[in-house]
Amino acid sequence: MNAKNRIKTIRNTTLIGSFSNLILIIGKIVAGVVGNSSAMIADGIHSLSDLVTDIVVLIFIKISGKKEDQSHQYGHGKYETFATMIISFALMIVGAGILWGSSKKVLDSINGIIIEQPACIALYAALISIIVKEFLYHYTKNIGKKVNSQAMIANAWHHRSDAFSSIGTALGVSGAIFLGEKWRVLDPIAGMIVSLFIFKVAWDIANPSIKELLESSLSEDKENKVKAIIKANSRVKGFHNLKTRKIGNIVAIEVHIKVDKNLTVEYSHQIATEIENSIKDEFGDGSHIGIHIEPYYESTNNKNIIS
Repeated sequence: MNAKNRIKTIRNTTLIGSFSNLILIIGKIVAGVVGNSSAMIADGIHSLSDLVTDIVVLIFIKISGKKEDQSHQYGHGKYETFATMIISFALMIVGAGILWGSSKKVLDSINGIIIEQPACIALYAALISIIVKEFLYHYTKNIGKKVNSQAMIANAWHHRSDAFSSIGTALGVSGAIFLGEKWRVLDPIAGMIVSLFIFKVAWDIANPSIKELLESSLSEDKENKVKAIIKANSRVKGFHNLKTRKIGNIVAIEVHIKVDKNLTVEYSHQIATEIENSIKDEFGDGSHIGIHIEPYYESTNNKNIIS
């Protein structure tokens, strides 16, 4: 899939999620107000954070799809990484908000304050939200993997966090409705559990984005694949100074290879090109590959050369 089609696919998928979130936000807040459910109103605000992250994805994905220019000679891929990090931080804020609100209600219940009983409309809204958000999670995640977009996958997890939030709301609301006054505390307890799950998901999303922005190397497994490709070329006598990193959804790889000192420049260049093409076959045509050619001398001490 070329860059133009990739951006179009991401945009269309995110717009579907945005429209669904807008409908859910209106429905949840109305159901929360009419059904006298503070949990459902909070769930609606959680969905509002989903809409915000959809907008973040739409803005940054468009920027990340731009070609290289004078000020961004490696492209704009890290805008997508930055968007992913923003989404993860938004998830952390949402999780903190749910934890704070739920904890306050639990303390109120312990202190003898009676939690209001919600109406059935709040339960229906929660059940509809679970179905819609779980569908959006699978749909967005599958498309995100197809187009290799970490921002979309992060947004998919935001959809799922909303689904789990609605599960907590549904449990709390149903407990408050069907089990009696003393069980109304189930609502905030479920909210606290959901908030911890949201924190875990947020960190799992943020961690690789932070590493990428801090120029961390590719995983050991991926670097081993690069080494295997280089070693597979019998004309390479050795290599060293391998450097790797990610730029959005593409990789950048630099390496110094040793070839017979008697080879012509043209032939040496041919070897480098073959290795470059093999690496791109593995990591994608958009990969930035830099191969530095060095002469190999039999008599030279080559302790630092990997062969």
